[in-house]
Amino acid sequence: MRMYDVIEKKRDGHKLSYEEIEFAVMGYTNGTIPDYQMSALLMAIYLKGMDEEETLNLTMIMANSGKTLDLSEIEGIKVDKHSTGGVGDKTSLVLGPMVAACGVPVAKMSGRGLGHTGGTIDKLESIEGFSTTISTTDFINNVNEIGIAIVGQTENLAPADKKIYALRDVTATVSCIPLIASSIMSKKLASGADCIVLDVKCGDGAFMKTKEDAICLANAMVKIGNGAGRKTVAIISDMDEPLGQAVGNSLEVIEAIDTLKGEGPNDLLELCLVLGSYMINLGGKSDTYEQGKKMLEEKIKTGQAFDKFKEFVSAQNGDSSYADNCEKFEKAGYIYEIKAEKDGYVSRICCEKIGKASLALGGGRENKESNIDLSVGIKIIKKVSDSIKKDDIIAIVYSNDEYKLKIATEIIRNAYEYSDIPVQKDKLIKAIITSEGIIEC
Repeated sequence: MRMYDVIEKKRDGHKLSYEEIEFAVMGYTNGTIPDYQMSALLMAIYLKGMDEEETLNLTMIMANSGKTLDLSEIEGIKVDKHSTGGVGDKTSLVLGPMVAACGVPVAKMSGRGLGHTGGTIDKLESIEGFSTTISTTDFINNVNEIGIAIVGQTENLAPADKKIYALRDVTATVSCIPLIASSIMSKKLASGADCIVLDVKCGDGAFMKTKEDAICLANAMVKIGNGAGRKTVAIISDMDEPLGQAVGNSLEVIEAIDTLKGEGPNDLLELCLVLGSYMINLGGKSDTYEQGKKMLEEKIKTGQAFDKFKEFVSAQNGDSSYADNCEKFEKAGYIYEIKAEKDGYVSRICCEKIGKASLALGGGRENKESNIDLSVGIKIIKKVSDSIKKDDIIAIVYSNDEYKLKIATEIIRNAYEYSDIPVQKDKLIKAIITSEGIIEC
């Protein structure tokens, strides 16, 4: 088999066989196929696409290119959740304890943040002592004993995807549905969960800017998951404004703790209840979505979800007293209130700009080697459709550098748009995709 022939076949719009995809992917991963030939194939895929079978084959080959996590020693149906990334997205911190408290094991591998979207691992490390590098044995034992563990992704998880993604990033082939779907799902399948719930973001602060594109990606991933024998559901959620109020690592952990206590923002709680309800249903602990939602609400009301969070933190060597006393989190040196310049209504918040403001403060990474400041961030006080009076506080900026504070403040001011008349907020949940089809919300 020659790589030239594989490139030519896809260039001309023909379907690639499993063997041809495997030849290309594994050859590039082990170094026998050069960058320029793999780049040509990626561009051919970008232009000509892949059908469902090709996309599933590509996903499975990448998933099996390295070590896969064997979770068979964990009792019960393991359900994983994945978000395509957004601004202020701290759902895993809330979902994990809530779902575990309902008896569904949560064995999750998460990543670090890159660019304007945050990473679950970074956020958890703002808790003193918390370790995301526990052994596989401790990982499995923790899930069996307390129902939850979250660790960082290992280097040898789907290495083919890692190498191919790096090439896509510099060859203008990132925004291709089959390549995006196979990249995300290869890591999810390698992580070993029995079922998968996907949170696919759409809007200004998301990778997929429109509902239509988000549904297209979600549908592709659901088909991959079900085709691989993993029950998969996707939720399309809004990212035209930040989720919740907090944007920034320690600030988001504090907001997650508040939510587990029943004191968090409504949009964050709503999304967690939707995602969690499907996790519980797939995990076999509820017969309906509504039943699962009631179970989750009960765990918050009784304090069991919050207690589970503290158990989880302690089990991974973190100081659980941070949950009881959030004053223990490291504080930023400068706190600045941004105030409204006139009366009116918030008509839009450019979500991506808020993410970039957090990045400018040092709360995110420009590249994988960047150090991040866990204490900085933004609190969005006024959100879309809120009425405002002149001098009302619209946002609070937390910084450790006066120059960075000035830059971030200007970005945030420019992110807000106003109206003289009332504005209606968009729906948070836009669609749900299951094996049975698309449910518009």
